Amino acid sequence: MIFILTGLLCAVIIIAGFNTSPQPGDPSGKAALGEKLFFDPLLSKDRSLSCSSCHIPQFGFADTIAFSKGIHHTPTKRNTPGITNLSGRPNYFWDGRAATLEDQALQPIINPDEMGLPIEEAVQRLNENESYRLYFQQVFNSPATGKNILQAIAAFERTLETANSPYDRYIAGDDNALSPPAIRGRLLFIGKANCNNCHSGEDFTADRFKNIGLYNGTSLKDAGRFEATKDSTHRGFFKVPGLRNVAVTAPYMHNGMFKTLKEVIAYYNEPNHIVQDGINRDLSLNKPLNLSNEEMNDLEAFLVALTDDRFKIAHH
Repeated sequence: MIFILTGLLCAVIIIAGFNTSPQPGDPSGKAALGEKLFFDPLLSKDRSLSCSSCHIPQFGFADTIAFSKGIHHTPTKRNTPGITNLSGRPNYFWDGRAATLEDQALQPIINPDEMGLPIEEAVQRLNENESYRLYFQQVFNSPATGKNILQAIAAFERTLETANSPYDRYIAGDDNALSPPAIRGRLLFIGKANCNNCHSGEDFTADRFKNIGLYNGTSLKDAGRFEATKDSTHRGFFKVPGLRNVAVTAPYMHNGMFKTLKEVIAYYNEPNHIVQDGINRDLSLNKPLNLSNEEMNDLEAFLVALTDDRFKIAHH
């Protein structure tokens, strides 16, 4: 019971940090309504799961297991990614099959193995609920519709932007914001380790798709981007995730195969030692990085420093 109450308190504290109640930044109230929907199990077929069941606030809105469980306890096909800093991204999901946050919000709701609720049934439930009926009328001047349900959830997700990490303070001029290992790790990130070849920009993603060798057609069968485009050159390609808050979103990769950041770094350091038969792997990974143990520790320290302060309670 203490554990449950502590978890709920963490969620309340973290959500409070996003300030999604109607305010100057949300004059229409769409984000506040979307927040309510995000945490409401009413949007699952058996009313047992909400969006937040898999996108857990204190863990960067990711899950803590490799594959989340849907309403029938069926594992998801891929690892649940964190959903902070998604505003303005050109595509969503590991295979990029959704072009907008609204489309992204729809798919887990209607997926029979996830929340399993047809959108028409979601509309009916919300309009039969007096509280929601009044809320939608207030915000959209209309009853709930498939379109405005998704607009509200997407509006909430767009508020989940984070820019208050030790790294941000360091970039802003606070030389003491990063530890010496993290400072060394930053230089490795943009230098010897070549991480910014894929993880570039403000949110540390180039918004591209890469094949890092985690597809071999046998033990690693998920063909990634290919399943969305049917373009054979896309086999084994997955969306490059942003790295903000990465320290609290373990496990990692589309299949959750790495439990720690150290394991991820070890893979990039010497990919052939872990997956020897990856098909069509990016050529930039053909040579070992030759990072020492100390350098790998420094690189990890930098990645941890990308964590927004509101998630510190979960990380420690």
